[in-house]
Amino acid sequence: MEGERGAGPGPEEPNGEAPAPAPAPAPAPAPARRRRKAAKKRKEAVAAIPRGRPKSGRVWKDPGKKRFSHMIQDKALRTSWARKMKERQERKLVRDLARQLQEGKQREREEKKRRREENLKRRLENERKAEIVQVIRNPLKLKRAKKKQLRRVEKRDTLALLQKTPVRRKAATE
Repeated sequence: MEGERGAGPGPEEPNGEAPAPAPAPAPAPAPARRRRKAAKKRKEAVAAIPRGRPKSGRVWKDPGKKRFSHMIQDKALRTSWARKMKERQERKLVRDLARQLQEGKQREREEKKRRREENLKRRLENERKAEIVQVIRNPLKLKRAKKKQLRRVEKRDTLALLQKTPVRRKAATE
């Protein structure tokens, strides 16, 4: 079992020997170490002072937050004039296309509305032409008519009808 992998207490070379120890890293220069220590001491000094109760009484507020005006603002990335003009042209094209589509829809709606009105008008005229008209010359007939019959009676301008068919009256006998 000694020849199996992972059986030994530590890493071994394939020939059975222990690997050579790695060389120790070179020590860092002394001034950098001093700077780090000084920064650490400052942090400890700041952290050592206990934070008191704020005058406002709002203990949940974080005192480390800076105002927005104190933030360092980067300058906005500037786009070239040609690119700006190209984008403006594209926006204009999109706007024009949207306006054309809207106008097209509006025209279709108006056309549909006009055709519907024409159809209704034509249907009404055809109904009027197909009506069977009976002129009531004696108003007493209307007085004698039943309610159901009166509902079907409609008033029309019969002047044209009267002109087409002259009124026939019995000739007075002499």
